[in-house]
Amino acid sequence: MLQDFQNIFTTSITLSTVLQNLSVAVLCSLIIAVFYKYSYKGPGYSASFVHSLIALSMITAIVIMVIGNNLARAFGLVGAMSIIRFRTAVKDTIDIVFIFFALGIGMAAGVGLYNVAIGGTIFIGLILLVLSKTDFLIIRKEKFLLQFRYLAEDKMEASYIPVLKKFCKKFTMINVKTIGREDELEISFYVNIKNKNHNPEFIKELSEIKGISSVNFYFDDESL
Repeated sequence: MLQDFQNIFTTSITLSTVLQNLSVAVLCSLIIAVFYKYSYKGPGYSASFVHSLIALSMITAIVIMVIGNNLARAFGLVGAMSIIRFRTAVKDTIDIVFIFFALGIGMAAGVGLYNVAIGGTIFIGLILLVLSKTDFLIIRKEKFLLQFRYLAEDKMEASYIPVLKKFCKKFTMINVKTIGREDELEISFYVNIKNKNHNPEFIKELSEIKGISSVNFYFDDESL
């Protein structure tokens, strides 16, 4: 038992092995950073996040080397690192993917699996880059939500119907409710636009119709 306890503080790994493992971790994390740079599509690219990915890979490699095959040492490190709390919100799902990417590559480098580390970095990085640059697996949404207020003055065909027919392939009324007065309605449609480039013109013509006000046009829960 005493000998097992003493083994917690001893290691047979050499300095050259440590440097080799860290060198592979640095190389792979730099490649990961390049893939992240060219696959990122968010509004706020963060250089500090990229630097953190590089550091994370190296630190993970060190942790793996410290643990080695010693189970007691592994539990000790888990207990020591459990006091760390991360409060920074991750804005994009792909950032979480790259964090785990750097962690996994750091583990492979830490145990000396250089082929796994380098091959995995290049292969996974290329897949992520291709997915980010293509529309593969992306569902194209064609339905928009159109909502406006309409003051109904007579029983004839509503004056907005010709405009809908002009700009929409298809339109389906989904909701009608009175607003204040009995003859003032709030009407909602699902519409399939013929040409999305004509959306501003569509909204303008609809807004100019007598009796129509408060025109709102939604796509992906964002008002246009």
